[in-house]
Amino acid sequence: MERILSGIQPSGTIHLGNYIGALRQWVALQEQYDSFFCLVDYHAITVRQDPEQLTYNTYSLVAMYLAVGLDPERVTLFRQSDVSAHTELAWIFNTFAYMGELERMTQYKDKAKQHKKNNNVGLFTYPLLMAADILLYQPKYVPVGEDQKQHIELTRELAERMNNVYGETFTIPEYFAAPQGARIMSLDDPTKKMSKSATSEWGYIALTDTPEVITKKVKKAMTDSGTAVVAGKTTPALTNLLTIYSVLSDKTIQEVEALYQGQGYGKFKQGLAEVIIEYLKPIQVNYATLMSDIPMLQRILQQGAAKAKLIADKTLNDVKAKIGIHP
Repeated sequence: MERILSGIQPSGTIHLGNYIGALRQWVALQEQYDSFFCLVDYHAITVRQDPEQLTYNTYSLVAMYLAVGLDPERVTLFRQSDVSAHTELAWIFNTFAYMGELERMTQYKDKAKQHKKNNNVGLFTYPLLMAADILLYQPKYVPVGEDQKQHIELTRELAERMNNVYGETFTIPEYFAAPQGARIMSLDDPTKKMSKSATSEWGYIALTDTPEVITKKVKKAMTDSGTAVVAGKTTPALTNLLTIYSVLSDKTIQEVEALYQGQGYGKFKQGLAEVIIEYLKPIQVNYATLMSDIPMLQRILQQGAAKAKLIADKTLNDVKAKIGIHP
């Protein structure tokens, strides 16, 4: 069975963009692939975190992984920091990557602007730790958001570079995109992706938001000029809302447009809020139950880390031997 690997930072709030772009497809992929899903907490600390909040967010995230339908009997769920091979291989990649490659990373440029007072080296070398996260497990596919595609390209380049020097060492992973809605945009600015680090809470819908909050956020969501509920290049805000509706209702965008033909934005937004609320209801019930049993969540992470460590250490030891550092 071919392997896939992906991960999310345990920072901020898990929102619809995370779900539609990542978690939803992970649930489907677990049926077809040997699936490894990580909580990348070392990536999270490139931005200052409150220690207690980071611990809570870690359990919250694994609970949400399970609440949306990931099965710990089928997939390997683990915390990045529990497997030391990640940071060891990342250092080795520091000696194989070039400054120019990292300077071209558009996400680094964006993050550097956002965090001018904390433009730390970790923000710059983030893609190398991500490459280590991936290549340690020799996955065939990496299902991540479109904004991470450039990092996957760098990961492939590093893998090929080391394979060329030392012989077959890494599987060359392939980017795996969701067929629809891989990049859900902010509700208050359709030029930016929906983000849990956004300065405004009105830009995203958290998977834990109450029906009242969801309704308010959808009502305040930006729309385009005009009154027709149609998708297209000239209506990016509506296209984003229609995409969310389409994905969560299992209707095509054209079917949703036909449903609200001539009814205006008010009716459409009311319907969208109802679709989101109903879709999230069972997830929220599952999540609340799981968060009431932290010891169980800890056991799942420990079991996942033990399995992940066996594979990661094997890859790392192979790399060490090839570069002359014998384990």
